[in-house]
Amino acid sequence: MSPRPSGIIADQRINGTEGKREQASTQQLKTGWAGAERTDRLSSCVSHVRSGFDWTAADAYLFDIDGTLLNSRDAVHYHAFHRAVEQVFGLELRLDGIPVHGNTDVGILEAYLQTAGVPESHWRAQLPKVLDVMSSEVERNADDLRPELCPAVLELIQRLRAEGKLLGVASGNLERVGWAKLRACGLRDYFSFGAFSGRLEKRDDVIAHGVEQARAIRGSGAKVYIVGDTPADIRSAHANGIAAIAVATGIYGIDELLSHAPDMCVSCCADLLTT
Repeated sequence: MSPRPSGIIADQRINGTEGKREQASTQQLKTGWAGAERTDRLSSCVSHVRSGFDWTAADAYLFDIDGTLLNSRDAVHYHAFHRAVEQVFGLELRLDGIPVHGNTDVGILEAYLQTAGVPESHWRAQLPKVLDVMSSEVERNADDLRPELCPAVLELIQRLRAEGKLLGVASGNLERVGWAKLRACGLRDYFSFGAFSGRLEKRDDVIAHGVEQARAIRGSGAKVYIVGDTPADIRSAHANGIAAIAVATGIYGIDELLSHAPDMCVSCCADLLTT
């Protein structure tokens, strides 16, 4: 078990409900696109809150997509990576040892191509083409997307919208890929803007761009919170000087997320609706 950070001092168990332990295949956990799920589901809802933190106090919320808003029950995104790498570089994509969860699409490509020995001068020149192929493949196969909303996500974003909050997405997905997923699950129209990878390669920069957009709309003093499911979301939020709400609906459990000192950590979005 990871040590509990000292900044998290409130620990509440909220309306515990028994859940089934679900198993995910090695390939699913490895890729993160084909329905990745945690294998250590909690049997009760848990909320950890930094002293004095009010999760409802933000003017704007930036949501990660994969593992936060939804989990994909398909391999469309994954196959788009394969197709793009094969078509542009003539290589067979292998992700063994490549960091995927919390990474950006561009970061995943960069890590793979470096491992495959492709010179940076070569893949950099081809990057716009490979990203276009990936995006086009996802759009071409959009009817095969099978996103499953994470628990209580729809209720949460409907509540935030009703309260006049500004909602955006900040995702490591390419822009066309991210919006395709949100259209497929019916969430697209809830979000006023998005920050994605592509031109931006690092998650810190994606988050910074999302914060910039939110403050351009709501004012320079707008308070912005991040909602995400990975340690990378927490680190990038804090690197940009904003609060992070971590949800354990991806592959990371409560203890691992807490070890990165989020301002709030919950087992799922339903916990937010009861606090």
